[in-house]
Amino acid sequence: MAKMVKRLKNLLEKIDSNKIYSLKEAIETVKELKSAKFDETVEIALKLNVDPRHADQMIRGSVVLPAGTGKKVRVAVIAKDAKADEAKNAGADIVGSDDLVEEIQKGNMNFDVLIATPNLMGLVGKVGRILGPKGLMPNPKTGTVTMDVAQAVNNAKSGQVNFRVDKQGNIHAGLGKVSFSKEQLWDNISTFIKAINKHKPAAAKGRYIKNATLSLTMSPSVKLEIQELLDMK
Repeated sequence: MAKMVKRLKNLLEKIDSNKIYSLKEAIETVKELKSAKFDETVEIALKLNVDPRHADQMIRGSVVLPAGTGKKVRVAVIAKDAKADEAKNAGADIVGSDDLVEEIQKGNMNFDVLIATPNLMGLVGKVGRILGPKGLMPNPKTGTVTMDVAQAVNNAKSGQVNFRVDKQGNIHAGLGKVSFSKEQLWDNISTFIKAINKHKPAAAKGRYIKNATLSLTMSPSVKLEIQELLDMK
């Protein structure tokens, strides 16, 4: 415990808790906060000025990060016939239909993303209660219910990040690894923010992004300049 407290104290001495950082400054700062033995994830936390209790203010979608996530993603696809062949050719790790659903019912879910063709969503519905709590339920808004399974597999493999606002208006996402270059992190973060801004609902009033911070998996966070983020279109 004493070692952890000392580590955290050392990290806190490297940041100014009263300062509002530009995105460039924040990226440079969090890269100096690396302290774990593993490749820590660079994480963003946003507080949006929306009320997700209203359907027209629910923010949900996905975006492909230009530099990827730094994480190897296993993709499963529920499809039949020609679409199953397309998924295999695109590099899907697991492809099936009834057999794959049976494996899911047994609790065998050795994948990070599940994609399904629309005509098989009735089959997927049989395991909705298993997939939903794990965040694995395919959804058209995240591009995981589609006839273009090859593109969906490519997106998942190349760094697609799904986002969804919680009940309090918060969104958290991992946008790369601390081992990424500053330029790669800038590209990933700015791409993510642009996607969030594109989802701004017409019903939202006032400042869309209320608060934003950047951190590593094991580090304290730094506060981001909000107007800079709002100006990213």
